[in-house]
Amino acid sequence: MKPLIILTGPTAVGKTTLSVRLAKAIGGEIISADSMQVYRRMNIGSAKITKEEMMGIPHHLIDVLEPNEEFNVTVFQEMAKASLEEIYSRGNIPILAGGTGFYIQALLNDIDFTENGEDTSIREELEALAEEKGAEHLHGILLAIDPDSAKQIHANNIKRVIRAIEYHRQTGECISEHNKREREKKSPYDFLYYVVNTDRDILYQRIDQRVDQMVEQGLLEEVKELKASGCTRNMVSMQGLGYKEILDYLQGDCTLSDAIYLLKRDTRHFAKRQITWFKRERDVRWLNLPDFSYDQDKVLESMVKEINEKYGLENNESWK
Repeated sequence: MKPLIILTGPTAVGKTTLSVRLAKAIGGEIISADSMQVYRRMNIGSAKITKEEMMGIPHHLIDVLEPNEEFNVTVFQEMAKASLEEIYSRGNIPILAGGTGFYIQALLNDIDFTENGEDTSIREELEALAEEKGAEHLHGILLAIDPDSAKQIHANNIKRVIRAIEYHRQTGECISEHNKREREKKSPYDFLYYVVNTDRDILYQRIDQRVDQMVEQGLLEEVKELKASGCTRNMVSMQGLGYKEILDYLQGDCTLSDAIYLLKRDTRHFAKRQITWFKRERDVRWLNLPDFSYDQDKVLESMVKEINEKYGLENNESWK
């Protein structure tokens, strides 16, 4: 079993800086577990790491797709596995860093997302229904057949709602049961799973500050350019936080102050859902910043010590 470090946590908690420092300390390379940073030209709204912030550490799955290209958990899993092999071939340790818990789980447990045949008729029917009656109506159908999935999937995530209903119609089984079985599979990796967290008030303050900073850095201009290049609300990329709110403003559906308010509110809600997700995961090591007096040096020292002991790095031994 090969090593894999996971470093995650809610948005704006400080994962990016910590992941780079960790990679420098242990000879690692970073694989982004972020559903938005994969897209080119979507830098400000995704809080994408800059070349300067990378500090020479190789980063994978950043700036590899155009905004009109499809990106989902299956594509992520395939690309991440290819990156893992590259990193292992160089004798380095991969660090999976980012806040998309579903993507992390998919790679860590090697979840099977094999589609049930090529019949797309159910999906097309549900897509038409969503267009006609809206996301809430579709979510109500899911709630009736699979309450567990309905609790976990937000009504606005139409793609995942459709997939869950489609799976039930194709197999007669709730997709939540299928996912539960997959989660219980033993990971093929010798992993350490870290979740960075902080006091909620501090986290929400950091989120509000980040949104203000995004606006100052030119989020409006970034979304304007994407819109001008043909990016529309129905693209997966444009449904990301920061993009759908500003796009609504540019289309005259709300004021700028309303868009910024909604972005802050929805990002706080997203952070809360992320924490709930990570609390359900197995074998997680929580790094609560108050326990380290909010000192990132102490957090890093704690991780490096544990990683060295687990993989024998302090003795210059090889895990290979």
